[in-house]
Amino acid sequence: MRTVLFLAVLGVVAGGVTLAEDNPTASAFEHALGEVGVIIFGVILWAASITSVIGASYTSVSFLATFSGWLTRNRNWITVGFILISTVIYVSLGQPPVTLLILAGALNGLILPFGLGFIVWVALRRRDLLHGYRYPMWLGLLGLAVWVLALYLAWESLSELTTLWQ
Repeated sequence: MRTVLFLAVLGVVAGGVTLAEDNPTASAFEHALGEVGVIIFGVILWAASITSVIGASYTSVSFLATFSGWLTRNRNWITVGFILISTVIYVSLGQPPVTLLILAGALNGLILPFGLGFIVWVALRRRDLLHGYRYPMWLGLLGLAVWVLALYLAWESLSELTTLWQ
């Protein structure tokens, strides 16, 4: 679906259309198909949003359910709660979709440094978890350098958000 959206926007932009800053993707569909394009874009965005929220909620609850039997037994209700909390946050922020998509991308960008940092830490410091295997020092230092780069890029993406929220 992302590829189709990308190609649709690329086709409109290649035709010389300047997109609206507040909602560029919707304006691309509007330029291509008129008012029907806005409706089609809305349906596509809604479908992508609802499947993402349901998938993320289910995945999060699946991880949490491993901590207790109560969580496992009430997994469906907790998933519904995650979805309701997501809805309340979305409505309370009152931001345009573009801003929220950038926020989601920036928050997703924070996951990489934490996960990579944990892997590099295990590779360099916790050889007991690797059954005595020793990574070459150059590989560990390369992993550390990539981790620092990932931290920097995550910080930069978050600092860009401050301009959007003003």
